[in-house]
Amino acid sequence: MVAITVLRPHELSVAGGAAAGLPGAGEVQIRVERAGICGSDMHILHGSNPFAVYPRIIGHEFAGRVVSVGEGVEGFVTGDAVVVDPVVSCGKCYACRVGRSNVCARLEVFGVHRDGGFRDLVNVPAANAVKLPADMPMALGALAEPFSIAANVLLRTGVGPEDVALIYGAGTVGLTALQVAKLHGARCIVADLDPARLERALAFGADEVIQSGKQSVPEVVAKEHDGLGPSLVIDGAGVPTLLEEACRVASPAARIGLLGFSPAPCNISQQEIVKKELTLVGSRLNRRLLPQVIGWLASGQLKPEAMITQSFAASDAAEAFELIENHPERTVKVQLDFTS
Repeated sequence: MVAITVLRPHELSVAGGAAAGLPGAGEVQIRVERAGICGSDMHILHGSNPFAVYPRIIGHEFAGRVVSVGEGVEGFVTGDAVVVDPVVSCGKCYACRVGRSNVCARLEVFGVHRDGGFRDLVNVPAANAVKLPADMPMALGALAEPFSIAANVLLRTGVGPEDVALIYGAGTVGLTALQVAKLHGARCIVADLDPARLERALAFGADEVIQSGKQSVPEVVAKEHDGLGPSLVIDGAGVPTLLEEACRVASPAARIGLLGFSPAPCNISQQEIVKKELTLVGSRLNRRLLPQVIGWLASGQLKPEAMITQSFAASDAAEAFELIENHPERTVKVQLDFTS
């Protein structure tokens, strides 16, 4: 039994954990096979995630196979391949009643509010287990959750072939947003400081890239929509000054989706928002969008396998975290293999 736990900020433990026990009523037990390390896992390790309580078994991007079914569960049998939606909601509060379970008043997320999937065996509510096609590689299935984040923000903003999308950031968040926006036919421009990341963005379909710091983002995007600017802006970086810039460069009637965040204040012009009638939306996690994402993956509409830049045995998780910490330029998505 391997469990990867952040005992307290800056202290990672890779050791044997307590047995999962039998699944309760309404639960399934999953033997984890693949799991992806997310930026939020790094934040928990650094002590910068305000929602985490320590010690915490981390991990919310994980896929595996059902090994046991609890009382009252239908539709799952031993051996089913599944990916886990990490969002656990109450189903009763206002947000849940209007279909926004991802911002449930009693929200709990695997790997943050409750112990997550970086362990061999985990019990989850059956409602949070989403079946994968039997022939889908588990490594690909484990990518469904990060793509659901992109699907959620673009559902919030809307996206279509008439759009020119400016995406701030070419990390995992930006690359998933890029691929989902391209799937919907949008022209996509990606801005980032790192030329290596921009090369990856081009490989994943970016129509144009901007190296921030060496090029002026406002000058480059000013030509879009006959001089009006981009109609869609996705902020995956969370730098406060970018929101102010987004409001300036966006076209009239544009939508701005916020995925990154910072506790620092941000100066934005009410005049820009009102004059252009801009729509600003926040986006958190996903609202039951994994089945849609799995459909995109299964059909080949999304082909993101190249995002998996490294894979480590789960027992070598400390090395994986060290690589991400010290050489982020070499990584996009690092996965842990719990079968080796």
